[in-house]
Amino acid sequence: MKKLRFLLLPASIWVCSQEVDTLKIQELPEERAKVQTYTLKDGSVRTYPKPKLLDFVTKLPRNFINTNKDFVAKDHVYYLGGALAATLILIPVDQKLTDNSREIAEKWGMSEDNTYSKVGGVFKIPKDIGSTLYLIGNGSTVVLAGIGFGVYGVIKNDYRAQATASGLMESLILSGVFTQTIKRVTGRESPFIAEANGNKGGAWNPFPSFSAFGKYTSNYDAMPSGHLTTFMAGLTVIADNYPDAKWIKPVGYTLAGALCFQMMQSKVHWASDYPLALLMGYFIGKTISRSRFTVSDPHAKNTRYKLDFLASRQWEYNMVGVKVSF
Repeated sequence: MKKLRFLLLPASIWVCSQEVDTLKIQELPEERAKVQTYTLKDGSVRTYPKPKLLDFVTKLPRNFINTNKDFVAKDHVYYLGGALAATLILIPVDQKLTDNSREIAEKWGMSEDNTYSKVGGVFKIPKDIGSTLYLIGNGSTVVLAGIGFGVYGVIKNDYRAQATASGLMESLILSGVFTQTIKRVTGRESPFIAEANGNKGGAWNPFPSFSAFGKYTSNYDAMPSGHLTTFMAGLTVIADNYPDAKWIKPVGYTLAGALCFQMMQSKVHWASDYPLALLMGYFIGKTISRSRFTVSDPHAKNTRYKLDFLASRQWEYNMVGVKVSF
């Protein structure tokens, strides 16, 4: 488990190579080097334009707007309503859930602290399984996964892998924008700070000053969880670009659950910090992935039709008819 960070890059390359084995990559003759198409197992076709180096920057403003639109879209009202309802339901029992998670973790021999050693003053190496779980929501983890997809994409000239790498970088930025904005609005204490201050469930101090937030960050940044938002956004980007790799979602969601437990038992986050984080991460990842490919289904029935009105004379009768062309 301590080598998880170093395994991310080759693991990303493995995902790409395994998926290519099951898909047929084609370059359209008339648009060679401009687009690549990928035929999925369900018969649908993904078309990826050639990614640009700074796509993760140039696409960011539009994807920020589109993600906000997703939150208020009519067909998403149940998602947002569900997340808000779950948050309100969990807030009154946050302290109990945190205490229970700590009791369970103690039985399992898990430390309350997340501890690491550094290699080269840069790379963090977790010292136990709990610290390893906490690390998967760290931004540097997404960066390393992005590097893995990027390296494979460049070596194999694979536009989808390159687009995934770019999407992961963008997801990291957008996750930070959304979570930091809400954190500075809610101003909720982290569990370990609330415990030290004797505030069960954590105190709320909305709209703290920039200096106060910067100096006493843990006093204000519990809601929503940045780690969970970042992990969910990155996972969604990967899963959307590689839908035929059916194992990505169950493995990813299991790790997300483990991350949530670890952040609770180590008193970094409350349970109610999670619903909005999950929703934001999902919408961010979906918006980003959709901006990088188009989908067509060659087996779908063509429902377009054409009406032609006809007039003729047959067997001494004047005839009028309609011709329907599909």
